[in-house]
Amino acid sequence: MNSKDITRYIPKVKAKGAVVDPGDFVFAAAYLDHGHIYGQVGGLLEAGGICKYVHDPDPYKVKDFTRRFPGVKPITDINVILQDKDIKLVAAAGIPDTRGRAGVNVMEHGKDYFVAKTPFTTLSQLDEARQTSAKTGRKYMVYYSERLHCESAVYAGQLVQDGAIGDVVQITGIGAHRLNASTRPSWFFNREQYGGILCDIGSHQAEQFLYYSGAKDATVLHSKVGNYSNPQYPELEDFGDATMVADNGVSGYFRVDWFTPNGLSGSAGDGRLFILGTKGAIEVRKFVNVGHDNKGDHVFLYNETDEVHIHVSGKVGCPFFGDLILDCINRTENAMTQEHAFKAAELCLLAQEKAMKIC
Repeated sequence: MNSKDITRYIPKVKAKGAVVDPGDFVFAAAYLDHGHIYGQVGGLLEAGGICKYVHDPDPYKVKDFTRRFPGVKPITDINVILQDKDIKLVAAAGIPDTRGRAGVNVMEHGKDYFVAKTPFTTLSQLDEARQTSAKTGRKYMVYYSERLHCESAVYAGQLVQDGAIGDVVQITGIGAHRLNASTRPSWFFNREQYGGILCDIGSHQAEQFLYYSGAKDATVLHSKVGNYSNPQYPELEDFGDATMVADNGVSGYFRVDWFTPNGLSGSAGDGRLFILGTKGAIEVRKFVNVGHDNKGDHVFLYNETDEVHIHVSGKVGCPFFGDLILDCINRTENAMTQEHAFKAAELCLLAQEKAMKIC
Protein backbone atom coordinates (compact mmCIF):
# COMPACT_ATOMS: atom_id res chain seq x y z
CA MET A 1 0.00 0.00 0.00
CA ASN A 2 1.27 3.50 -0.79
CA SER A 3 0.13 7.08 -0.29
CA LYS A 4 -1.40 7.17 -3.75
CA ASP A 5 -3.83 4.45 -2.69
CA ILE A 6 -4.78 6.24 0.53
CA THR A 7 -5.43 9.66 -0.96
CA ARG A 8 -7.98 8.15 -3.29
CA TYR A 9 -10.22 7.66 -0.26
CA ILE A 10 -9.54 10.80 1.74
CA PRO A 11 -12.92 12.57 1.86
CA LYS A 12 -13.17 16.18 0.90
CA VAL A 13 -14.25 18.42 3.76
CA LYS A 14 -17.93 19.13 3.41
CA ALA A 15 -19.03 22.70 3.85
CA LYS A 16 -20.78 23.15 7.18
CA GLY A 17 -23.25 25.83 8.09
CA ALA A 18 -26.68 27.08 7.27
CA VAL A 19 -28.71 25.80 4.33
CA VAL A 20 -31.35 28.54 4.83
CA ASP A 21 -31.37 32.22 5.67
CA PRO A 22 -32.04 33.29 9.29
CA GLY A 23 -35.72 32.92 10.12
CA ASP A 24 -36.57 30.72 7.15
CA PHE A 25 -36.91 27.60 9.31
CA VAL A 26 -38.29 28.00 12.81
CA PHE A 27 -38.77 24.98 15.06
CA ALA A 28 -39.45 24.11 18.68
CA ALA A 29 -38.21 21.52 21.17
CA ALA A 30 -40.48 19.56 23.48
CA TYR A 31 -40.30 16.64 25.91
CA LEU A 32 -36.70 16.49 27.10
CA ASP A 33 -36.59 13.05 28.72
CA HIS A 34 -33.66 11.77 26.65
CA GLY A 35 -30.34 13.45 26.00
CA HIS A 36 -30.66 12.88 22.27
CA ILE A 37 -32.67 16.11 22.16
CA TYR A 38 -29.41 18.04 22.37
CA GLY A 39 -28.03 16.33 19.28
CA GLN A 40 -31.30 16.86 17.43
CA VAL A 41 -31.51 20.55 18.24
CA GLY A 42 -27.78 21.17 17.80
CA GLY A 43 -27.83 19.64 14.33
CA LEU A 44 -30.81 21.73 13.24
CA LEU A 45 -29.26 24.92 14.62
CA GLU A 46 -25.99 24.25 12.81
CA ALA A 47 -27.94 23.84 9.57
CA GLY A 48 -29.58 27.25 9.99
CA GLY A 49 -32.74 26.51 11.94
CA ILE A 50 -34.01 28.78 14.70
CA CYS A 51 -35.35 27.18 17.88
CA LYS A 52 -38.11 29.49 19.14
CA TYR A 53 -39.60 27.58 22.09
CA VAL A 54 -38.83 24.77 24.48
CA HIS A 55 -41.41 22.86 26.51
CA ASP A 56 -41.22 20.23 29.23
CA PRO A 57 -43.20 19.73 32.46
CA ASP A 58 -39.93 19.52 34.39
CA PRO A 59 -38.48 23.03 34.93
CA TYR A 60 -35.05 21.60 35.69
CA LYS A 61 -34.84 20.00 32.24
CA VAL A 62 -35.94 23.27 30.67
CA LYS A 63 -33.34 25.20 32.66
CA ASP A 64 -30.58 22.87 31.50
CA PHE A 65 -31.79 23.16 27.92
CA THR A 66 -31.82 26.96 27.91
CA ARG A 67 -28.39 26.98 29.51
CA ARG A 68 -27.09 25.04 26.52
CA PHE A 69 -29.21 26.91 24.00
CA PRO A 70 -29.57 30.53 25.18
CA GLY A 71 -32.33 32.57 23.58
CA VAL A 72 -34.89 29.78 23.38
CA LYS A 73 -38.12 30.78 25.13
CA PRO A 74 -39.46 28.34 27.76
CA ILE A 75 -43.22 27.75 27.67
CA THR A 76 -45.40 25.71 29.99
CA ASP A 77 -48.21 24.96 27.51
CA ILE A 78 -47.47 22.71 24.52
CA ASN A 79 -50.42 24.28 22.72
CA VAL A 80 -48.42 27.47 22.25
CA ILE A 81 -46.11 25.48 19.98
CA LEU A 82 -48.91 23.62 18.25
CA GLN A 83 -50.84 26.82 17.46
CA ASP A 84 -47.87 28.94 16.35
CA LYS A 85 -47.92 29.12 12.56
CA ASP A 86 -44.22 30.05 12.45
CA ILE A 87 -43.21 26.65 13.84
CA LYS A 88 -42.45 24.24 11.01
CA LEU A 89 -41.17 21.27 13.05
CA VAL A 90 -41.16 19.97 16.61
CA ALA A 91 -38.06 18.12 17.84
CA ALA A 92 -38.88 15.79 20.72
CA ALA A 93 -37.33 13.15 22.97
CA GLY A 94 -40.04 12.10 25.40
CA ILE A 95 -40.29 8.79 27.24
CA PRO A 96 -40.32 6.18 24.44
CA ASP A 97 -43.87 4.92 24.93
CA THR A 98 -45.20 8.49 24.64
CA ARG A 99 -43.35 9.45 21.47
CA GLY A 100 -45.83 8.04 19.00
CA ARG A 101 -48.91 9.78 20.40
CA ALA A 102 -47.01 13.07 20.74
CA GLY A 103 -45.98 12.82 17.10
CA VAL A 104 -49.52 12.17 15.96
CA ASN A 105 -50.62 15.29 17.84
CA VAL A 106 -47.90 17.38 16.21
CA MET A 107 -48.75 16.14 12.70
CA GLU A 108 -52.47 16.74 13.25
CA HIS A 109 -51.57 20.37 13.96
CA GLY A 110 -49.87 20.67 10.57
CA LYS A 111 -46.25 20.43 11.70
CA ASP A 112 -43.44 17.98 10.99
CA TYR A 113 -42.09 15.85 13.83
CA PHE A 114 -38.47 14.88 14.54
CA VAL A 115 -38.17 12.37 17.35
CA ALA A 116 -35.39 10.57 19.16
CA LYS A 117 -35.04 6.86 18.64
CA THR A 118 -36.81 4.62 19.39
CA PRO A 119 -39.83 6.23 17.73
CA PHE A 120 -42.37 3.68 19.04
CA THR A 121 -42.68 0.90 21.58
CA THR A 122 -45.64 -0.94 19.96
CA LEU A 123 -46.78 -1.77 16.46
CA SER A 124 -50.13 -0.08 17.14
CA GLN A 125 -48.31 3.22 17.80
CA LEU A 126 -46.49 2.80 14.49
CA ASP A 127 -49.74 2.09 12.65
CA GLU A 128 -51.36 5.23 14.06
CA ALA A 129 -48.39 7.38 13.05
CA ARG A 130 -48.33 5.87 9.55
CA GLN A 131 -52.00 6.63 9.06
CA THR A 132 -51.66 10.18 10.40
CA SER A 133 -48.59 10.96 8.29
CA ALA A 134 -50.37 9.73 5.16
CA LYS A 135 -53.52 11.71 6.01
CA THR A 136 -51.79 14.97 6.91
CA GLY A 137 -48.78 14.85 4.60
CA ARG A 138 -46.55 15.67 7.57
CA LYS A 139 -43.19 14.07 8.28
CA TYR A 140 -42.45 11.73 11.17
CA MET A 141 -38.65 11.74 11.08
CA VAL A 142 -36.44 9.79 13.47
CA TYR A 143 -33.04 10.67 14.91
CA TYR A 144 -31.21 7.41 14.17
CA SER A 145 -28.10 9.10 15.45
CA GLU A 146 -25.64 6.22 15.15
CA ARG A 147 -25.76 6.66 11.38
CA LEU A 148 -27.05 10.19 10.87
CA HIS A 149 -24.85 11.99 13.41
CA CYS A 150 -21.67 9.94 13.04
CA GLU A 151 -19.19 10.96 10.34
CA SER A 152 -17.65 7.51 9.94
CA ALA A 153 -21.09 5.98 9.38
CA VAL A 154 -21.92 8.71 6.86
CA TYR A 155 -18.67 8.08 5.01
CA ALA A 156 -19.22 4.32 4.98
CA GLY A 157 -22.48 4.99 3.17
CA GLN A 158 -20.64 7.09 0.58
CA LEU A 159 -18.15 4.27 0.01
CA VAL A 160 -20.93 1.73 -0.47
CA GLN A 161 -22.77 4.00 -2.89
CA ASP A 162 -19.54 4.60 -4.83
CA GLY A 163 -19.10 0.84 -5.30
CA ALA A 164 -15.87 0.65 -3.27
CA ILE A 165 -16.68 -2.90 -2.08
CA GLY A 166 -18.93 -4.08 -4.92
CA ASP A 167 -22.40 -5.31 -4.05
CA VAL A 168 -23.25 -5.61 -0.37
CA VAL A 169 -23.54 -9.22 0.84
CA GLN A 170 -23.76 -9.04 4.65
CA ILE A 171 -23.94 -6.40 7.38
CA THR A 172 -23.04 -6.84 11.05
CA GLY A 173 -23.75 -4.12 13.58
CA ILE A 174 -22.50 -3.99 17.16
CA GLY A 175 -24.28 -1.54 19.44
CA ALA A 176 -22.40 -1.69 22.73
CA HIS A 177 -23.54 0.92 25.25
CA ARG A 178 -22.53 2.07 28.72
CA LEU A 179 -25.24 1.44 31.32
CA ASN A 180 -24.45 4.12 33.96
CA ALA A 181 -27.44 2.79 35.89
CA SER A 182 -27.24 5.34 38.71
CA THR A 183 -27.81 8.20 36.27
CA ARG A 184 -30.82 6.66 34.53
CA PRO A 185 -34.42 7.71 35.16
CA SER A 186 -36.92 5.15 36.47
CA TRP A 187 -38.61 4.70 33.08
CA PHE A 188 -35.34 3.36 31.66
CA PHE A 189 -35.89 0.17 33.68
CA ASN A 190 -39.61 -0.18 32.96
CA ARG A 191 -40.21 -2.57 30.05
CA GLU A 192 -43.50 -1.01 29.00
CA GLN A 193 -41.98 2.46 28.85
CA TYR A 194 -38.67 1.77 27.10
CA GLY A 195 -39.92 -1.04 24.88
CA GLY A 196 -37.11 -3.60 25.28
CA ILE A 197 -33.50 -3.53 24.14
CA LEU A 198 -34.15 -4.53 20.51
CA CYS A 199 -36.86 -1.90 20.23
CA ASP A 200 -34.69 0.72 21.91
CA ILE A 201 -31.01 0.72 20.92
CA GLY A 202 -31.74 -2.01 18.37
CA SER A 203 -33.60 0.63 16.35
CA HIS A 204 -30.25 2.11 15.31
CA GLN A 205 -29.13 -1.26 14.01
CA ALA A 206 -32.34 -2.03 12.11
CA GLU A 207 -32.13 1.33 10.37
CA GLN A 208 -28.48 0.83 9.44
CA PHE A 209 -29.22 -2.59 7.99
CA LEU A 210 -31.93 -1.19 5.73
CA TYR A 211 -29.78 1.76 4.67
CA TYR A 212 -26.49 0.02 3.86
CA SER A 213 -28.23 -2.94 2.22
CA GLY A 214 -30.25 -0.61 -0.01
CA ALA A 215 -33.36 -2.62 0.83
CA LYS A 216 -36.98 -1.54 1.09
CA ASP A 217 -37.98 -4.33 3.47
CA ALA A 218 -36.55 -7.22 5.46
CA THR A 219 -37.60 -10.29 7.41
CA VAL A 220 -36.61 -10.95 11.01
CA LEU A 221 -35.44 -14.58 11.07
CA HIS A 222 -34.47 -14.91 14.71
CA SER A 223 -33.98 -12.72 17.77
CA LYS A 224 -33.32 -13.11 21.46
CA VAL A 225 -32.97 -11.02 24.61
CA GLY A 226 -31.74 -11.55 28.13
CA ASN A 227 -30.84 -10.03 31.46
CA TYR A 228 -27.47 -11.54 32.29
CA SER A 229 -26.12 -9.23 34.94
CA ASN A 230 -28.75 -6.89 36.34
CA PRO A 231 -31.17 -8.85 38.55
CA GLN A 232 -31.85 -5.71 40.60
CA TYR A 233 -33.62 -4.39 37.47
CA PRO A 234 -35.82 -7.35 36.49
CA GLU A 235 -37.44 -5.58 33.53
CA LEU A 236 -34.14 -4.46 32.00
CA GLU A 237 -32.77 -6.41 29.05
CA ASP A 238 -29.00 -5.98 29.00
CA PHE A 239 -28.40 -8.10 25.88
CA GLY A 240 -30.17 -8.68 22.59
CA ASP A 241 -29.45 -9.77 19.05
CA ALA A 242 -31.27 -10.37 15.79
CA THR A 243 -30.73 -11.96 12.39
CA MET A 244 -32.44 -10.57 9.30
CA VAL A 245 -32.52 -10.98 5.54
CA ALA A 246 -33.39 -8.08 3.25
CA ASP A 247 -35.76 -8.21 0.31
CA ASN A 248 -32.74 -7.93 -2.01
CA GLY A 249 -30.99 -10.92 -0.42
CA VAL A 250 -28.53 -9.09 1.85
CA SER A 251 -27.97 -10.88 5.14
CA GLY A 252 -27.76 -9.07 8.46
CA TYR A 253 -26.98 -9.60 12.11
CA PHE A 254 -26.80 -7.14 14.98
CA ARG A 255 -25.99 -7.31 18.67
CA VAL A 256 -26.81 -4.70 21.31
CA ASP A 257 -25.84 -4.70 24.98
CA TRP A 258 -25.29 -2.68 28.15
CA PHE A 259 -21.93 -4.24 29.04
CA THR A 260 -19.42 -1.48 28.27
CA PRO A 261 -16.90 -1.63 31.17
CA ASN A 262 -15.35 1.39 32.84
CA GLY A 263 -11.92 0.50 31.50
CA LEU A 264 -12.93 1.39 27.95
CA SER A 265 -12.16 4.98 26.96
CA GLY A 266 -14.80 7.16 25.42
CA SER A 267 -18.35 7.53 26.64
CA ALA A 268 -20.61 5.64 24.27
CA GLY A 269 -19.13 2.14 23.99
CA ASP A 270 -17.37 0.21 21.26
CA GLY A 271 -19.93 0.68 18.49
CA ARG A 272 -18.88 -0.99 15.26
CA LEU A 273 -20.19 -1.72 11.81
CA PHE A 274 -18.98 -4.37 9.36
CA ILE A 275 -20.09 -4.39 5.72
CA LEU A 276 -19.05 -7.28 3.49
CA GLY A 277 -19.21 -6.78 -0.25
CA THR A 278 -18.46 -8.89 -3.32
CA LYS A 279 -15.22 -6.95 -3.88
CA GLY A 280 -14.14 -5.87 -0.41
CA ALA A 281 -15.20 -4.94 3.08
CA ILE A 282 -15.60 -1.95 5.40
CA GLU A 283 -15.24 -1.73 9.16
CA VAL A 284 -16.39 1.37 11.06
CA ARG A 285 -15.21 2.09 14.60
CA LYS A 286 -17.63 4.80 15.58
CA PHE A 287 -16.68 6.00 19.03
CA VAL A 288 -13.28 4.61 20.00
CA ASN A 289 -10.31 2.88 18.37
CA VAL A 290 -9.65 0.27 21.06
CA GLY A 291 -6.08 0.13 22.28
CA HIS A 292 -4.99 3.10 20.16
CA ASP A 293 -6.95 6.25 21.04
CA ASN A 294 -10.30 7.38 22.38
CA LYS A 295 -11.23 9.26 19.23
CA GLY A 296 -14.01 7.88 17.07
CA ASP A 297 -14.86 7.96 13.36
CA HIS A 298 -12.33 5.43 12.08
CA VAL A 299 -13.05 3.73 8.77
CA PHE A 300 -11.12 0.67 7.57
CA LEU A 301 -11.48 -0.42 3.95
CA TYR A 302 -9.98 -3.12 1.81
CA ASN A 303 -10.89 -4.11 -1.72
CA GLU A 304 -9.25 -5.46 -4.88
CA THR A 305 -6.72 -2.61 -5.09
CA ASP A 306 -6.36 -1.00 -1.67
CA GLU A 307 -6.11 -1.47 2.08
CA VAL A 308 -6.67 1.78 3.96
CA HIS A 309 -7.46 3.27 7.37
CA ILE A 310 -9.05 6.72 7.30
CA HIS A 311 -9.81 8.86 10.33
CA VAL A 312 -12.70 10.95 9.02
CA SER A 313 -13.55 13.09 12.04
CA GLY A 314 -14.13 16.66 10.86
CA LYS A 315 -13.81 15.65 7.21
CA VAL A 316 -17.27 14.48 6.22
CA GLY A 317 -19.92 16.33 8.17
CA CYS A 318 -23.49 15.21 8.82
CA PRO A 319 -25.68 16.38 5.93
CA PHE A 320 -28.89 14.90 7.33
CA PHE A 321 -29.92 18.03 9.25
CA GLY A 322 -29.60 20.44 6.35
CA ASP A 323 -31.33 17.95 4.09
CA LEU A 324 -34.15 17.57 6.62
CA ILE A 325 -34.71 21.32 6.82
CA LEU A 326 -34.87 21.58 3.04
CA ASP A 327 -37.16 18.54 2.88
CA CYS A 328 -39.57 20.20 5.30
CA ILE A 329 -39.57 23.40 3.25
CA ASN A 330 -39.71 21.79 -0.20
CA ARG A 331 -41.68 18.63 0.76
CA THR A 332 -38.95 16.41 -0.66
CA GLU A 333 -37.37 13.24 0.78
CA ASN A 334 -33.61 13.64 0.42
CA ALA A 335 -32.66 13.29 4.10
CA MET A 336 -34.69 10.10 4.57
CA THR A 337 -37.88 8.77 3.06
CA GLN A 338 -40.89 8.39 5.30
CA GLU A 339 -41.16 4.78 4.20
CA HIS A 340 -37.59 4.10 5.36
CA ALA A 341 -38.10 5.75 8.76
CA PHE A 342 -41.22 3.70 9.45
CA LYS A 343 -39.84 0.42 8.08
CA ALA A 344 -36.76 0.63 10.32
CA ALA A 345 -39.06 1.18 13.29
CA GLU A 346 -41.20 -1.77 12.24
CA LEU A 347 -38.21 -4.12 12.00
CA CYS A 348 -36.94 -3.38 15.49
CA LEU A 349 -40.46 -3.80 16.89
CA LEU A 350 -40.86 -7.16 15.12
CA ALA A 351 -37.45 -8.28 16.39
CA GLN A 352 -38.53 -7.38 19.92
CA GLU A 353 -41.91 -9.07 19.55
CA LYS A 354 -40.38 -12.32 18.24
CA ALA A 355 -37.46 -12.43 20.66
CA MET A 356 -36.69 -15.55 22.63
CA LYS A 357 -35.98 -14.72 26.27
CA ILE A 358 -32.82 -16.61 27.18
CA CYS A 359 -32.31 -15.48 30.77
